Amino acid sequence: MTELVIFDLDGTLLDTIGDLAVSCNAVLAARNLPQHTYEDYCGFVGNGIMRLVERALPEPLRTPQTVADVRRDFVRYYTEHIDIHTRPYAGIPELLGELAARGVKLAVASNKFQAGTEKLVRRFFADVPFAAVLGQREGVPLKPDPAVVEEILRTTGVARAKALFVGDSGVDMQTAAAAGIRSAGVAWGFRARAELDEAGAWRIVEAPAGIAGLIQQ
Repeated sequence: MTELVIFDLDGTLLDTIGDLAVSCNAVLAARNLPQHTYEDYCGFVGNGIMRLVERALPEPLRTPQTVADVRRDFVRYYTEHIDIHTRPYAGIPELLGELAARGVKLAVASNKFQAGTEKLVRRFFADVPFAAVLGQREGVPLKPDPAVVEEILRTTGVARAKALFVGDSGVDMQTAAAAGIRSAGVAWGFRARAELDEAGAWRIVEAPAGIAGLIQQ
């Protein structure tokens, strides 16, 4: 029986691409740099803000100092505009409510910076009793390193065999594999289904209700 479900945030619980794209483009525009499309940003995200900024910058400008400067400005702008276009995917609030009512422990493991992760969870899921809400923090490696999953397992005391990781990207599937837990890929996120298959997803679900179905197995 599954006792713990760990969710990725962007592309899994929340559709955040609109605010990410607008914020990054605003920072690029302030520097008179080329901007990108919604579809571009779907491919840029998933490995943390530093990689998002690096991918958005023209290649000649991807120096450590420039990336750090643009990241700083992006985080400031994005934090102030983080929930303008962002919304939970249809069916997600109902899924979280059902799992919590059934006594399943819930957690968030994101590569988004910690303050942004916490702000979005408070904004959209204030009533959900998450056991842990973890984002990118200094000294903690990003997914697909399993450190964040290991931390959640210690916090909740749940055995690996009774945990499930839910995410929309190959990074999420790789994280679950590295931690030795099952993974469920979601088909409604930012990445193609083929990426989830190639990354070894245990299951792929088409809608949030499919996660509840997996818990019953």
